[in-house]
Amino acid sequence: MALVLWRLVLALVFSCCAVAVIAPRQAPAADLPASGIPTSEMIVSLDQAAVVKLPPNVATIVIGNPLIADASLQPGGLMVVTGKGYGNTNFIVLDRAGTVLVQKIVTVVGPPDAVVMYRGIERETYSCAPDCERRITLGDSAVYFGVATAEVNSRNGMSAGAGPAVK
Repeated sequence: MALVLWRLVLALVFSCCAVAVIAPRQAPAADLPASGIPTSEMIVSLDQAAVVKLPPNVATIVIGNPLIADASLQPGGLMVVTGKGYGNTNFIVLDRAGTVLVQKIVTVVGPPDAVVMYRGIERETYSCAPDCERRITLGDSAVYFGVATAEVNSRNGMSAGAGPAVK
């Protein structure tokens, strides 16, 4: 009995060692991009913005896919990255000589406070912070998206036509 138990423990130890040997590992530093600048990642929620501090000698900002994320340069060496659509893209920051100063992968994810409701194939999104209200989000069904957009446009049109309050 003890011999069987000992063999079982030994087999378990060897199997753990085998898993550790074949487990995926982080790429070595030699696998840097051609620019030699490491690529980091940032996560932005859809319809949200994030601020990135840039080096002082920035001349050009390149966005891989502006349908996923957009960026604008602000005074003081700040760049605002806004999530426009779901997925991954990148941005590259260059100086006047074309040297890569910064490169990042941008991942745009869904809003953290969203509740998604499916009614068959129809999808509706609600923002639930603290109460649930309609939210216009990419991926919602055309009918739901259209009704919510029409309500927002109607409200904005009424407020724009109202003019300043009379004293």
